[in-house]
Amino acid sequence: MADLAGIVARWPGKSAPEGGIEHPAVLHMLDVAAVAERLIAPLPHPEPLKQALALLCALHDLGKIAESFRRALREGAPQCFRHWEITEALLRLHDDTLARHLGGDVGDRHLLDAAAAGHHGRPPDRTLEHRSGRPAGSWRQMLEAAGPQAVTDAAEVIAAFARLWPGASLAGLEEAETRRLSWLLNGLLTVADWVGSNALWFPPAPPTGDLAAYVEAARVRAGAALREAGLVAPPAATGALFDFAPRPMQAACADLPLREGPMLALIEDETGSGKTEAALILARRMLAAGKGQGLYVALPTMATADAMFARLRAVLPRLFDGAPSVTLAHGRAGLSEDWRDLALRRERGQDEPGPTDWLRDSRRRALLATVGVGTVDQALLAAVRAKHAALRQYGLSRNILIVDEVHEMGDPYMGVLLRQLLRIQAALGGSAILMSATLPQGLRAELTAAFEEGAGRAAPPDPGPAYPALTVPGVAAPAVAAAPSARGPVRVERLADPAAAADLLAQAAGQGAACVWVRNAVDEAIAAVTDLRHRGVAADLLHARFALADRKRHEAAALSAFGKGRADRPGRVLVATQVVESSLDLDFDVMVSDLAPMAALIQRAGRLWRHMDRRPAGARPVPGPVLHVLSPEPGPEAGADFAAAELGQGVFVGIEPDGPGHAHRPVAAQPEAKTAPLAAIRCA
Repeated sequence: MADLAGIVARWPGKSAPEGGIEHPAVLHMLDVAAVAERLIAPLPHPEPLKQALALLCALHDLGKIAESFRRALREGAPQCFRHWEITEALLRLHDDTLARHLGGDVGDRHLLDAAAAGHHGRPPDRTLEHRSGRPAGSWRQMLEAAGPQAVTDAAEVIAAFARLWPGASLAGLEEAETRRLSWLLNGLLTVADWVGSNALWFPPAPPTGDLAAYVEAARVRAGAALREAGLVAPPAATGALFDFAPRPMQAACADLPLREGPMLALIEDETGSGKTEAALILARRMLAAGKGQGLYVALPTMATADAMFARLRAVLPRLFDGAPSVTLAHGRAGLSEDWRDLALRRERGQDEPGPTDWLRDSRRRALLATVGVGTVDQALLAAVRAKHAALRQYGLSRNILIVDEVHEMGDPYMGVLLRQLLRIQAALGGSAILMSATLPQGLRAELTAAFEEGAGRAAPPDPGPAYPALTVPGVAAPAVAAAPSARGPVRVERLADPAAAADLLAQAAGQGAACVWVRNAVDEAIAAVTDLRHRGVAADLLHARFALADRKRHEAAALSAFGKGRADRPGRVLVATQVVESSLDLDFDVMVSDLAPMAALIQRAGRLWRHMDRRPAGARPVPGPVLHVLSPEPGPEAGADFAAAELGQGVFVGIEPDGPGHAHRPVAAQPEAKTAPLAAIRCA
């Protein structure tokens, strides 16, 4: 029997704190394995495979058993090779030992070796090929840097760790499953390493040869550490999630059969119909069924993420039976008053929902919270070659991914990324809910096909153009009746020029109406608000070009003056760019919009006569909801700049290529009557 105590003592893993002792590499590896075991436990894999993943996690820092690493730690000597590179070299060298304990195909073991070694954000990229039975190139040099004693001791550590997980086995793995596991293992191990490296939770310990006793103690510490880090989700709550009577889409989400395995749901309904509440009803049922431990809600912009965060915060006590960890994931989260208030409450009481100190310590940890709200780009980073992409993938796969305003992801760049993200989410066992008021049928089919491909299933036929619709591939979802709108039909009328728009808004504001003019470009918005103010109209401005602190102030003022709880007759005009058309809960009596693509017009119209329960028709200062569209006279002959006089620089918003080698053309309307149903407007 090898002298395990001597091996443990020989190789330090963490430098000694002032007045303290070094933490041995072998014990640190067991700390991380104990944390990883807790993260592996909920995975839907057989016990032998779970033990194999735990063993691989334990071996993640085998390269710290190296003379080069010991000199670097104790003497500050430079390293030719990083310890994670040497880890893979040692695992490859001792593959025969691993094969006896893990079984499986050699290619599977090598792939998982690389996933375990590459837990610092990127995989190892050194040459690790055999030539004539001898290690070639940098592999030979890595082993020389480790030293002969390290090579021998590494073999003993592998054998000792294998005895701690005697049932570990990779037998029966298919290549596709191994590839999925390699990404999952890498992301999970990164989290386990961060937690297991925290000296407050896993303090330096003296060397010991009784590894079984040490790992049992580490398992106890791991449970406490994960709870303090905010990585243990409370169970889903029971009881009513909302106090109001459910609308048709919400009732359908409450009755929908849940399918086995990864699940995708697409919620399509008109603006203001309660899609967010419907998604939360369904998400809580999915949480209770074990399809996720938490939620990540992805929004198009920081402004919409902040607004969603405020809405979600109010329902947290009914979503979870306990206080979940919560994060706001975008670059300016610190400027959100709701976020700062929640963080302060968590600091004062650990039983309050909010961010833990560990989650707040690094932005890279944002997607690991039980409840996350943020911009969609934070999620899409999991689908590109970014550092710690596997970490993001793991964080999202633990949770139910909810993407709002998914119609905005249809352009070639964003569409490709979203489809890839859905493939990854399904491949790692995660589920997703997508929401839109204006989802094109083709995009719906593409997103469904991508998710089902990731889940290893054939995509079912597209269900067709039903609207509103709740679509779940593989499940006969209940039909959703179109609820009659209390506001009635929305008329569409054309305005010929900006002066006519300003006249209309000035008159309506004088009658006490809450008015909005949605412009396509910032310069045109500034010009419009200047004109209105010269006319003596109380006019506010909101666009994305403000300094962030000023923008937050303007957003708060807009929500106060034009939001759900606004005065009945404020007599003001908001001039805004596209920032108002997604996820902001605003309610206007009168609306003017620059000519825009159909989806944008529908989104904007969703802020018109929105909260009829609070402000019924009789309480409004105008007789009915009308979408006034600023547009030139439609006609068959139009030059490249036909709308420039009316829209200025905004004419270039919503343009599309007119075929290869042709100039771009502005959006244009069909030749229609000046008053037409909303669906009659078609953009080029």
